[in-house]
Amino acid sequence: MMFRQILAAFAAAALLSSPAAIAQESSYTYGTVWEFSYIQTEPGQFEKYLDWLSGDWRKIMELQKKEGVLVSYHVLQVNNTRNGEPDLILAAEYKDYLPTAQRVELQKKLEAMLRSDTHKEDAASGERKSLRKLAGSIELQELKLK
Repeated sequence: MMFRQILAAFAAAALLSSPAAIAQESSYTYGTVWEFSYIQTEPGQFEKYLDWLSGDWRKIMELQKKEGVLVSYHVLQVNNTRNGEPDLILAAEYKDYLPTAQRVELQKKLEAMLRSDTHKEDAASGERKSLRKLAGSIELQELKLK
């Protein structure tokens, strides 16, 4: 009987010291969420599109910063573009992903600020097609190494 108890103790010790049983801490933590939008302005529309960015787009970004959702935003011009590449990249750095309820509340605040609604905003986005083409986007999350 003693032999079985000793064997069980060794088995338990072996299990607890196995790599699967020891919780290994990750070598990183999650950081901010980045969204990059690739924009190709239509010929002769660069200045008009920048006017829109300086107006309503900037207001939207600033409200998100004020609400503590957005960390930073940037408008980057791509130098020496090749055929099919964007000439602007819009970058937005968010603290984290938003839960649906918080996203809906933020949308209501944005609509109130712009005196608009989702239908009007959708139509306005379509009207901006004469100024630019959305050439793609990417969403990334920073991994902060420990």
